[in-house]
Amino acid sequence: MAPASLSRRGFLQIIGVTGVASGMGLPFVAQAATAVAAAQALADEGLSQVTMKVNGKSQTLRVDNRTTLLDALRDHLQLTGTKKGCDHGQCGACTVHVNGRRVNACLSLAIMHEGDEITTIEGLGQPGKLHPMQQAFVDHDGYQCGYCTSGQIMSATAMLHEAWGPDDADIREAMSGNICRCGAYANILTAIKQVRKD
Repeated sequence: MAPASLSRRGFLQIIGVTGVASGMGLPFVAQAATAVAAAQALADEGLSQVTMKVNGKSQTLRVDNRTTLLDALRDHLQLTGTKKGCDHGQCGACTVHVNGRRVNACLSLAIMHEGDEITTIEGLGQPGKLHPMQQAFVDHDGYQCGYCTSGQIMSATAMLHEAWGPDDADIREAMSGNICRCGAYANILTAIKQVRKD
């Protein structure tokens, strides 16, 4: 690495790691310096490395620091079931589960999710073995164009583990962050009620 390209932070990291590592032996010093240099090179390019568990499988990605979780899932992992609707957190089409809680993936940077467990619609159920919420949406025609459906299902599934009341108004309030432009709300409500009852 040319001295001119080494940032002040990178220089201090190398000095600090090298100083600590020197007491542990020369091979460790070289290994630590290589790791710091690699991290510095990524930072110089505006990239970061993030490791997360996606649908039960560990994934390590090199992403631009500005990459949203949504774009990381769609563009880097080809998990296109999570939809890009408004890209402003207003429609809920990009809803995924992060450590069991629902999150709008378009409002969250990928690098914020180091070590997190992410579940997308692809990880919820499989053809022939659908999640009960997926099956209820099929049984009650809880969709029309289908663009919002994955976000609706992910939100509804997370809602099952949240403290919402039993009334229709409670379900509507819990699902208010997910918009269906086709207006399939009555069938969506019926599907959710079926799963809550079961």
